[in-house]
Amino acid sequence: MERRTFRAMGTEIDLLVDASGATAALSAAEDEFHRLEAILSRFRQDSELSLLNRAGRLDPGPDLMRVTELALAAREDTGGRFDPTVHDAVVAAGYDRTFESIAAHGPEPEARACGGEVRIDRGVIELDDGVRLDFGGIGKGYAADRAAEVLAIAGPCLVNAGGDIAVRDGAWPIAVQTATGSLTVELTSGALATSGRDRRRWQRGGRELHHLIDPATGTSAGGDLVRATVVASDAVVAEVWAKALFLAGEEAGAAEADLLRLPSVFVSTGGTTRLAGGLR
Repeated sequence: MERRTFRAMGTEIDLLVDASGATAALSAAEDEFHRLEAILSRFRQDSELSLLNRAGRLDPGPDLMRVTELALAAREDTGGRFDPTVHDAVVAAGYDRTFESIAAHGPEPEARACGGEVRIDRGVIELDDGVRLDFGGIGKGYAADRAAEVLAIAGPCLVNAGGDIAVRDGAWPIAVQTATGSLTVELTSGALATSGRDRRRWQRGGRELHHLIDPATGTSAGGDLVRATVVASDAVVAEVWAKALFLAGEEAGAAEADLLRLPSVFVSTGGTTRLAGGLR
């Protein structure tokens, strides 16, 4: 087993490959994370995403185009619970810089509208006036999937991007946090992602806020869940539905996970754990 750990996209990345002599593949997978961060990060003023957000219109490269298409499809599939136009709401809530630099306290923010129009026509992305995109979660999932494809050339592999986990081949036991400990999910392919409000938190106006914005309210989500973990075919899908089911809440989220056959683990604010989507 060979391993490499580094930082990218605001989190720690862990690469594992069950092979020897995999140095070149590990380097290529790491390079893929840094390459995609340079395209998709809203914290980098020279990224393609930042250029699009400033100009409102862009003829993008293939990765920004693909992530935009995936995000818009996810908005449709989730009924707007996943929405890439939450950029201004995230910034207004206080997440206007890398998490390590966020002030711990500040004034109460105003909610910001989400759901603005994003058009793709003849290879050009165009945003409505005042609309800006944030690809934080889905961008990380996309990068995890791409890095896993690169690393899989060397052998069975696992990519862990701050909890977004993508695997290719092999048998990989993954610990999922519950209300009272953890349970183990074994992945042989696909991915796992978690959305929760218990890690990235800060205070504004005496109220605790976090990075998971509810597009319906334009501010940090409430509800009866602390976190939701979803297993899916790839890390993009897992990211999208972890957030969508988190916003749905325990009862509706579990019912939807069962309907979609998405193995899921829900941890409630009351300190209980609920399994759904085929997990028992």
